[in-house]
Amino acid sequence: MSQTLTVQAEQRLNKYCDALAKAYGIDISKLDKQFSVTGPVETTLRSALLASVEFLGLITCLDVDQIKGQVVQVGVGQLYTGRKKGGRFKGKVGVDGNTYELTETDSCASLDWATLCTWANAGSEGEFIKLVGEFVNKAFALDMLRVGWNGVSAADDTDPTQNPLGQDVNKGWHQIAREWKGGSQIIKAAPGEKIYFDPDGKGEYKTLDEMASDLINTTIDPLFQQDPRLVVLVGTDLVAAAQAKLYSEATKPSEQIAAQQLAKSIAGRKAYIPPFFPGKRMVVTTLDNLHCYTQRGTRKRKADDNQDSKSFDNQYWRMEGYALGEHKAYGGFEEADIEIGADPAVLAAEAAAQAAQG
Repeated sequence: MSQTLTVQAEQRLNKYCDALAKAYGIDISKLDKQFSVTGPVETTLRSALLASVEFLGLITCLDVDQIKGQVVQVGVGQLYTGRKKGGRFKGKVGVDGNTYELTETDSCASLDWATLCTWANAGSEGEFIKLVGEFVNKAFALDMLRVGWNGVSAADDTDPTQNPLGQDVNKGWHQIAREWKGGSQIIKAAPGEKIYFDPDGKGEYKTLDEMASDLINTTIDPLFQQDPRLVVLVGTDLVAAAQAKLYSEATKPSEQIAAQQLAKSIAGRKAYIPPFFPGKRMVVTTLDNLHCYTQRGTRKRKADDNQDSKSFDNQYWRMEGYALGEHKAYGGFEEADIEIGADPAVLAAEAAAQAAQG
């Protein structure tokens, strides 16, 4: 590993700092001190983060004024069409009792000097600035999703070693659903048991279509079950198991294509594998039902060359949190209860039946 910045890397890093300071409208001498990001520049930063990761741009990311408040209803909702004798019909907007709470959120995207030297030699000055900028924005954006899917609590002192997916950074969407009305939106196994997904048919579910259909019929309120915006979010472990079965039986090109398309459509709904989504989890909801809020005016940035750690550190502090627009339009499996493979009880029953016949 390089122990120092090359002259070229240092020059290009200085150019990046010049461009960053200019973008935020501050003097470059203030870049290594925490500064507030407000006004139009705050909007620009928000837009850059959303654009850096495609899935983040599909969900609801909003700026709010309060640390605690009523969830902002932007998507799923009640009936908005009807009539009222002697007046005008008015559809209800908003969800009573559905609230959010933001917590202090601190990010730092660090690039070691060795990487910066490599990037400095890889292309032009403009390409270097673009590489650093894209890395920083994508690091922050991916963490928003990482915590959104895996967060279970908001610890005062987080531990990334014990919780590499940000489990202790904040409560994410699935945790919010777990805690609502005793977890009515989450399908779990009975105590001490598992839910078996087995493409060979020796479990509760043989196909992803069956799992998704059960989620819709069991957890999604009838008001939303026919909503065309409902999508299926599925983990890589489940998709891999289902595809392996299809590929093993594929004898025609059309069957191979069907296996490839599996992760794109499930139970007649558009399907996604979101970044950092747990491998054995499945969720049915609308994308705009997934909310991520940042308190307006709390964004603070800092960027400096850290001599002690031999790295260039980009820091981003804000008040942030997650919410569901409508709990009844979110349903999921508890991935810890999902087991891929045959149910031992089924195998035992088959063995007993064969023994009785033999």
